[in-house]
Amino acid sequence: MENTIISLKEQYQSFKAENPKVRIRDAAKQLGVSEADLVATGDHNIALKPDFEAILKEVSTLGNVMALTRNDHAVHERKGAYTKATFNGHVGLVVNPDIDLRLFMNAWHFGFAVQEGDRRSLQFFDKDGEAVHKIYLTEQSDTQAYEALVAKYKAPIQNATLQTTAIDKSAVERPDSEVDIAGFRQAWLDLKDTHHFFGLLRDFGVTRRQAMRLAPENHATQITTASLKRILEGVSERDLDIMVFIGSRGCIQIHTGKVKKLLQTGPWFNVLDPEFNMHLREDGIESVWLVRKPTEDGIVTSLEAFDTDGNIVVQFFGKRKPRIPEREDWRQVVTDYAVMQ
Repeated sequence: MENTIISLKEQYQSFKAENPKVRIRDAAKQLGVSEADLVATGDHNIALKPDFEAILKEVSTLGNVMALTRNDHAVHERKGAYTKATFNGHVGLVVNPDIDLRLFMNAWHFGFAVQEGDRRSLQFFDKDGEAVHKIYLTEQSDTQAYEALVAKYKAPIQNATLQTTAIDKSAVERPDSEVDIAGFRQAWLDLKDTHHFFGLLRDFGVTRRQAMRLAPENHATQITTASLKRILEGVSERDLDIMVFIGSRGCIQIHTGKVKKLLQTGPWFNVLDPEFNMHLREDGIESVWLVRKPTEDGIVTSLEAFDTDGNIVVQFFGKRKPRIPEREDWRQVVTDYAVMQ
């Protein structure tokens, strides 16, 4: 076992020396291990007790931090303070104007305090070793509070190997012929709240991408990836407030506000604003849909991107609150620039 530990640690050190710009998530894939496996080999990284709810409630003591949630094809980075963390069973909420999270704690299995040069962070992983959420210190963070938090929740045993378990990430679809399509479409038309959409999918046994294909007429239309980018450019030009949702299995992170500085870098389409960054890998997107859902406040319009496995990559909405109709300027920019696939 010790030889295995040394081997992985040495492999990673050698890989970093030869590929200094490759991020740890991609390095793990190339080395055939999980990201958490590599983090565990770090000399300056500290394994944390699995008291994740307690840890998250105390992150407020750190002050301004950067929250990062990602999946294979999209990264969401938002600066701000963690306050008002609440939990009900396995579901948690952190609801603030800046840090806005939906947490699914049954996907949180490993935690580390990570030191990467001068960068310090708290990083959390699913049982397969894939990152579900990370919290980075900023120049405004309270480093003493961070050190106290790490000391308080340091695991009594520091192992350099983890017992990870593989997870099937693909969304398995039933044949359309087994779905009550007419009932599904009527239930969609009868929606009163966008938050009920997940229950609708569950009740009819359909995946989210399958739902796009089976939706009532004019309620889900496939559009080009290029038009998604053009819509975001229009949002920037018109100075609109929108909502950007990006999730892992353990966390959905939400930005509400403007997206101003847009930049294409290779396959990545980026938002590079002072408080919010988004990185969207275009070649990871299999389809983009313009989606309309009825609510008691009228139609809610969203853009939803999926990968080849049928997993959601990113969602965009106009900024809205319950009991307030959707912003007409958001609906207009979508109408102006959406190009059907």
